[in-house]
Amino acid sequence: MEKKKILVIHTGGTISMSEDTATGSVKPTDNNPLTEKTKELLSLAELLVEEPFHLPSPHITPKEMFKLKEIIEKNLAKEEISGVVITHGTDTLEETAYFLDLTVKTSLPVVVTGAMRSSNEIGSDGLYNLISSIRVASCEEAKSKGVLVVLNDEIHTAENVTKTHTSNVSTFQSPQYGPIGIVTKRGVLFHNAPTNRENYPLDAISKKVTLIKAFAGMDSSLIHAIGDLDFDGVVIEALGQGNLPPATIQGIKALTEKNIPIVLVSRCFNGIAQDVYGYDGGGKHLKDMGVIFSNGLNGQKARIKLLIGLETQQNIEEIFQI
Repeated sequence: MEKKKILVIHTGGTISMSEDTATGSVKPTDNNPLTEKTKELLSLAELLVEEPFHLPSPHITPKEMFKLKEIIEKNLAKEEISGVVITHGTDTLEETAYFLDLTVKTSLPVVVTGAMRSSNEIGSDGLYNLISSIRVASCEEAKSKGVLVVLNDEIHTAENVTKTHTSNVSTFQSPQYGPIGIVTKRGVLFHNAPTNRENYPLDAISKKVTLIKAFAGMDSSLIHAIGDLDFDGVVIEALGQGNLPPATIQGIKALTEKNIPIVLVSRCFNGIAQDVYGYDGGGKHLKDMGVIFSNGLNGQKARIKLLIGLETQQNIEEIFQI
């Protein structure tokens, strides 16, 4: 059987770092240890390797995400590759994966992976996750499922997956939904598939969107500051089913009067924010004021979607109901 050609894009992160045995600190090295290891994986597929930058994931911004989109589309246009694997730091991995899920239009598998332990630590999971990801990207069943996140023998959708533990190798989970497949020694097995796909033709990235979290006793100070700092939109992780303290109402009203979209998600990691409560600051009151409720995304992904929606001039309320 002819080998699949897989584009592997290294971006940095713990998967490409080493632990300093003297101090215990984990940091990037002069040479990415994955570069040599990738050459050892040629039995799995024919690999085309690119390394556009070498950054810890807290250094990743939407500009780097957009660069990855361009690299993928450039290679897709050549019609030579069968899939894509991206190695990435885990702190912002889910945001990059979701950004690509919304902006890269292809039926080919695109897989994002990382590691919780650096390359020279005991029990390092990076090479194993990379092998699993190449296997998934080479798999026919992985087509038309959007961007996938593969770590620790599990396959998750970019939309639902999130980092749930600071250090555990099983940190990536999809609350409420679970993985859509698993990687075994014998093969790649899918037991579920996304029901819908979204794509927004993005040509640039320039909008400013921020994310804040609600708390007991919150007032309008931060919300007013968002309007004063010329943000184009804001996502608020609200309380419970989608409620805010009444002292925030003045700030909410000020932003809506400036036509700055406010998207509401819940700070709970299970459930969906809804316009249920009718008291001051309750979800029904907020929706009547023009606040937009998201259909189940977490805060960081809602921010990515709002950023892309504003950039591509979408109807913001409509895209958050998909």
